[in-house]
Amino acid sequence: MLALDLAFQGLITGVFYALMAIGLSLIFGILRIVNFAHGEFYMVGAYAFTLVALALGVDPWLALVAAPLLGALLGWITERLLIRPLYAGYSSWGIAKDEYAIIVTFALSLLLINLVDKVVGPYPMRGPSLVEAQRLRLGPFMMSGHRLTAAIVGSGVIIAVFLFMRFSFWGKQIQAVSQNRLGASLAGIDPSRVSMLVFAASGALAALAGALLAPLINASPDVGLYIATKSYVIVVLGGMGSIGGALIASLLLGILESFAAVYISYDYRDTFGLAILILVLLFRPQGLLGQRVREV
Repeated sequence: MLALDLAFQGLITGVFYALMAIGLSLIFGILRIVNFAHGEFYMVGAYAFTLVALALGVDPWLALVAAPLLGALLGWITERLLIRPLYAGYSSWGIAKDEYAIIVTFALSLLLINLVDKVVGPYPMRGPSLVEAQRLRLGPFMMSGHRLTAAIVGSGVIIAVFLFMRFSFWGKQIQAVSQNRLGASLAGIDPSRVSMLVFAASGALAALAGALLAPLINASPDVGLYIATKSYVIVVLGGMGSIGGALIASLLLGILESFAAVYISYDYRDTFGLAILILVLLFRPQGLLGQRVREV
């Protein structure tokens, strides 16, 4: 029974990881860059939910909507003003130079952290719970009411993302640009518009993750650093640019950490993912579902 409970707890944790990692994987699949400000999108979402709910007195469920909207806006602004000039100006193929993208997104990360620190303050803020019940039961499992509710919301969003990617017109365009940017543009698809959509979606997913976890992990200017590091590990484990790989790696990492915290040591639970990452880089550098060779 303990093993079953640990597996369930790990899956719940994996859902929150997946919300972050899928957006990061989407960006890499389209632009082949890593957004080093991704954790700050999470932080902005946590603050948006907390401040709208507490400072403005808005119902938590309505305040929850504000987080992904603000995250999407931040993602759109980032792509339009900071990223697009890079791949438009430095490459005739429309692909950003990695070194410039790293510098720009890292600078954005520092800017957002310090801006929030000065405007809102350095002190942690706890968001309100989405449900009044302290504990909820799901079959044989008992857990925090907010944690279970947040996991259900997150799971629904992840399913919606996969359905969007699989069946929608825009989802097929994203897949086309991810596979071959030049070929997609020759087929009449606007890669710049797709990139803007992906950055907005990535920002929305990260901000939603921050809002859902705000009552569990208090919002602070540097709260995104921890979860962003986990996201980078997951994206590499799953395969750079693979959404399915990011989901599988998120769930596996959540389960691994859950078991390791009990059977080995809670103090080292965050190191096991890094150990698995090293093994993957040594023996399967393309990740679980990644490809060794990409189309150009």
